[in-house]
Amino acid sequence: MTRIKIPALLLALLLLPLSCLAAGGGKWDELNSAQREALAPLSSQWPTLSIAQRESMLKVAEHYGDLSVEEKQRFQSRLDAWAKLTPEQRQAARAKYKAFSQVPEDKKEQVRQMVKEEQAKRSQ
Repeated sequence: MTRIKIPALLLALLLLPLSCLAAGGGKWDELNSAQREALAPLSSQWPTLSIAQRESMLKVAEHYGDLSVEEKQRFQSRLDAWAKLTPEQRQAARAKYKAFSQVPEDKKEQVRQMVKEEQAKRSQ
């Protein structure tokens, strides 16, 4: 019996990436209309995203239908801006997000204000 289980397990492991790809929305055209609407800014980059990135985006898209019109516009705007970033800029943004998440709650507003002031100086 053990001999039968091992080949079955190996076959399951070999097919796992294919099932993950299907769960991650392999092709843009395979997404439903709600998913395509939510993730429209990523349509041209979809084929280049990893399975993990696709799955992450699909999880975010699940909540898109629950958003108000203003929230949908904000979501689309932010996703569009993110899609336009270079890989280096995305990595820098992730690092900043990680650093900010480690700031104590009582100091976060101070940090936000400092960032706004710095951005205002740069735009002058």
